[in-house]
Amino acid sequence: MSDERNEHEEGRDPWTQGPELSRDEARERRRANDAEELPAAEDAEALRERQRLEQTAMMGRWIDGVLAEQRRARRWKLFFRFLFAALIAASLSVTLYGLLAGPSAVGGAEGPHLGVVKVEGVIDADGTASAQRINAGLKRAWEAEQSRAVVLHINSPGGSPVQSQRIFDEVMRLRGEGDKPIIAVIEDIGASGAYYIAAGADEIIAAPASLVGSIGVIYSSFGFQEAIDRLGVERRVYTAGDNKAFLDPFSEVAPEQREFWQSVLESTHDQFIAAVREGRGERLSDDDALFSGLVWSGEQALEFGLVDALGSLDTLARERLTEPRLRDYTPRLDPFERLSRQFGRVAMEWLGLPRAESPVRYQLP
Repeated sequence: MSDERNEHEEGRDPWTQGPELSRDEARERRRANDAEELPAAEDAEALRERQRLEQTAMMGRWIDGVLAEQRRARRWKLFFRFLFAALIAASLSVTLYGLLAGPSAVGGAEGPHLGVVKVEGVIDADGTASAQRINAGLKRAWEAEQSRAVVLHINSPGGSPVQSQRIFDEVMRLRGEGDKPIIAVIEDIGASGAYYIAAGADEIIAAPASLVGSIGVIYSSFGFQEAIDRLGVERRVYTAGDNKAFLDPFSEVAPEQREFWQSVLESTHDQFIAAVREGRGERLSDDDALFSGLVWSGEQALEFGLVDALGSLDTLARERLTEPRLRDYTPRLDPFERLSRQFGRVAMEWLGLPRAESPVRYQLP
């Protein structure tokens, strides 16, 4: 075999250029060659087998990883399904509670009591102190057999003129029926549109440090005309009507437009003054500052005749009832309705859409 290898190394073919061999010598040489090549073949087969085993192990690990990922995804899917089902169950529970409890379900003790209706926050059609909600509470408290008085518990800086007027008109209507007294109790603040509402009550009570009054009308905006001119911004507003965009903060306000808008504010202010005079009557003082938009403490408001007494809801209950009881008749808020309204408001702001809200406000700045 070594001779044959040497012949290969020398570039000769051992079968054609090598020495002549007999049949037995050739058979012996072939047998030696086969014996020498067998270990090499066995080594190659072992290598291929080892590679197959490694590939099988790798495939097994990959399958295990895929199965683990599928189990993990299945667990998250089950978690989110459970969470979604819990939210659905919670919403159904709230809805069923509202249906079973009924719209007149309110908190408080049974027996003779003061029927309380809360006016909290900014008075707005889409807010907690909307005319629809407050008037519904007034109706319930008025019709309740055990309520000895209807109490407007006010803690508001004011807000929409229209919403304030609607509540005032309802208070005056109920007051005209004369069945039971309507009392306004001002907590921290009862200003502007909130005082507009309180003026319709038979009696107004405020704490000595409460803020009361602000009988005026406000419209606030900005003027950016010179700013956009300096920035080189062109304002493109297309209107039909000479005065359609006179409240645009990026446009100049002509003197006649300013005069007109002032007349609108004064007209709205006159409506406010007339309502306060109608509700308070001769209890008001003749001071010229009364309708100037100033706000006073409860103690000062008593001197002007804006309030009738100093006190609180608790003192009122002790004075009116042998056993003080309060019952809240303010309609409950639907949390999902509030959420949808808030979402709609945010969406309108993002899209730049105008809100259906009057720019004129009975509101403390």
